[in-house]
Amino acid sequence: MLTKRIIPCLDVKNGETVKGVNFENLKFAGNPIKLASKYSDDGADELVFLDITATNEGRKTTVEMVEKVAKQVFIPFTVGGGIKSIEDIKILLKAGADKVAINSAAVRNPDIIQKASRYFGSQCIVSAIDAKWIDNDYFVFIHAGKENTGIKLTKWVKEIEKLGAGEILLTSMDTDGTQNGFDIKMLKTVVDSVKIPVIASGGAGAETKHFEDVFNIGKADAALAASIFHYNTLPIETLKNELYKKNIPVRRKYV
Repeated sequence: MLTKRIIPCLDVKNGETVKGVNFENLKFAGNPIKLASKYSDDGADELVFLDITATNEGRKTTVEMVEKVAKQVFIPFTVGGGIKSIEDIKILLKAGADKVAINSAAVRNPDIIQKASRYFGSQCIVSAIDAKWIDNDYFVFIHAGKENTGIKLTKWVKEIEKLGAGEILLTSMDTDGTQNGFDIKMLKTVVDSVKIPVIASGGAGAETKHFEDVFNIGKADAALAASIFHYNTLPIETLKNELYKKNIPVRRKYV
């Protein structure tokens, strides 16, 4: 049985880790390099680094920061933000990333998913999707959640799977930062629509049950969280030990 992954996320703005609620009211949450090192040591399965203002500011991901973080971690490392071309991906992989997460550029130019998966292998390509419940359906948003594409979520996930994405990083804008639990309904909608792995993001609180539900009910392959790890309200080791007791297969640092 494949183990379920626990993934801390570093949302980075101006060189600092930040966290908000529903994509708004961002607050300082720590130094990304120090946090990356801590999470690698604490037993995280992977790490996600998102340069959250790169697209809106019309620039590429800060490569220097990626290099510094990569030197601190010994786990798979995914980087996203401002990626628009094969060359952008080459630069980030050379800087130390193991995977890249593509969001806005994929919606504007879906061919980038197909070209990138063929060039680098689908295992390197993560389709990052921000979605929200509007008018009785889920819709895809881009530009850090500021623009509704009008594309229905189920249609989009099926398309990116056909194009060759290796996995999906699904963030619910409705539950993001609330710490009230993951958006299980949205998650199931996506998991039931595709066969590639899905990482659930948005809403994790300091309750093990939130993670039990995301794996047992939502059937996610991995769960991503930020605030609870940044502020140490639910340490990774504690979470994994509790999940193990609930018969959820996780990789533990200490057995």
